[in-house]
Parts: sequence; structure tokens; C-alpha cells
Amino acid sequence: MNPTDPAPGPVTARLFNDPSCPWGYSASPALRTIEWRYRDQIEWQLVTIGLSEPGREPTLTPDELAVFQLGMRDLHGMPFAIQAKQRPVTSSRACQAIVATRMLQPGFEWRVLRTLQLLHFNTPLLLDDDAGLRAALGSVGDLDFEAVMAALDLPQVQDAYREDWAEARTAAGGAAELQGKTADSPDGERYTAPSIVFSRGGTQFEAGGFQPVEVYDSIVANLGPDLSRADPPEDPLEALALYPGGLTTQEAAAIMAAGNDRPDRPAAEKQLVTHEVAGRVRRVAMGNDAIWLAPRD
Repeated sequence: MNPTDPAPGPVTARLFNDPSCPWGYSASPALRTIEWRYRDQIEWQLVTIGLSEPGREPTLTPDELAVFQLGMRDLHGMPFAIQAKQRPVTSSRACQAIVATRMLQPGFEWRVLRTLQLLHFNTPLLLDDDAGLRAALGSVGDLDFEAVMAALDLPQVQDAYREDWAEARTAAGGAAELQGKTADSPDGERYTAPSIVFSRGGTQFEAGGFQPVEVYDSIVANLGPDLSRADPPEDPLEALALYPGGLTTQEAAAIMAAGNDRPDRPAAEKQLVTHEVAGRVRRVAMGNDAIWLAPRD
């Protein structure tokens, strides 16, 4: 970029995700790291995939999914309570709740996605049960969850959800498909979670499906060599200051890793426990791990 040219603005990151996808959930440490490094220089946009819906249930049984998630937990470090659901669960209703939130309280859709992911993978929550959804949304502070629940079946919300659903099935011919990071579907080649389309100033790159943090970082650096990039914090308290909703142990460790270094989870956890003992952080048990929160004022 010529230094005399006007800055093209922030990088846009259009994230395709679904609260029922263990891959989309397990990418959280990498996503938190990119958020830490680039802050508001990236404009994040959320597109719900709608991986499953009534009549198109998941292919894995609840027992098979629980076993699969055990491997995800050990490989990627996010909390999982290895407990089979009572029945197969579809995700379209939860995605509609995310879309309704996006329309009614823009910005809160990220908090709803996060809450639904954590509860789906760590509690008996059934994403397609309205009573369970209401309880889950009710735990999101400052969200008008009753208004969200009341809006789920409104035509404008259903139309917006179907737009997301259709966009998620436009991956044919792109880099994600070339890498084998898409899924064949009768409605069009589908982006898998957590695919991200990064763009800036007319240039666009796809990071299809689950990718290491280095892929995201390289794309952002190439789109924005003029951007500033925050150094990793030496103390997890610094990271928690940016995340009032808390971080898992693996997320904190990933943010603290320098460059391409492997996250040092034991070191991060030791610091977090030390802070907990001193009353500087709160620990909320979550699956086989925890959410670490800065103390309330």
C-alpha cells in the first residue's frame, strides 16, 4: 500500500459459525488471540450456519458425539462435560435466537453465541428446546431475552436466518473448498465452522473451517500491514481486563503465547490459580475446566 493512499479502514472478518459445532467452539482460543492482537481494527460479523434442523438431524448419535467431543477436549483444550444429550439436538432454533439478538440488540449476538456454546458443551441444555433456550439467554446480562424469545417466529427474523443459512451454502469454487474445508450439501457447498472470510479494500481471503491461529494472523497481517499488533500479556489478568465475560484456561494461555509459540497452559493455569487464591480472579467451574473472571467491583 502506498503510504500516501487513504487507509482502507478496518479488516472485516465474516465468521460462519454454529453453536452446536465442536470445531467452531474449539477454535475459541485462536479467535480470542486474534481479537487480543488487533482489537477494534477488525470488524467482526457473525453468520449462523444452521447445521441441523427438524427433518435434518445430526448424523452422530448423542453417545457417538460425546465420544468425539472427548477427543476434541484433549486436542484443543476447551471445556467439555462428556455427557450424552437426552436425544439428538438440532441447532436451527438456537441460530434463530442469535439472529434475533443481532437484530434487536446488535453486538449481543456474540455473547449469546458464547453462552450457547459453553452451555451446549457443558450442561444438559438442548439447543432446540425453547424453555432451555430461554433459561440460557436469561443468563446473558443486560439482554432482553424475553424480547428475543418473542421474536423468534417473526417473519423478519425467520427471513434473516434463512439469509444466513443460504450464505453459508455459497462456498463452491472458493479457497475453503479447494482445501477440503467445506461440506457437500443438497443446498450448495457449505462453509464448515468456523470459516472466516477476511476482507479489506476489495481484497478477500478465506480461512475455511478449523485453522491454526497462524493462518488468521498471516491473513490479517497481509491485509493490514499498517495495523498495530498488541504484544501478548505476561499476566492473564491483563487478558481478563479485555474479556469481562471471562476466559477459559486454554484461551488465556493462547492469548499469552508469543508469535507461533505453543500455549503454555500449565503456566497460565498456575498464574490464574495464584490470582484466585489472592482474590484477584474468580473461578467458575465449567466441564473439565473453568471460566476465569475478573473480580466484581
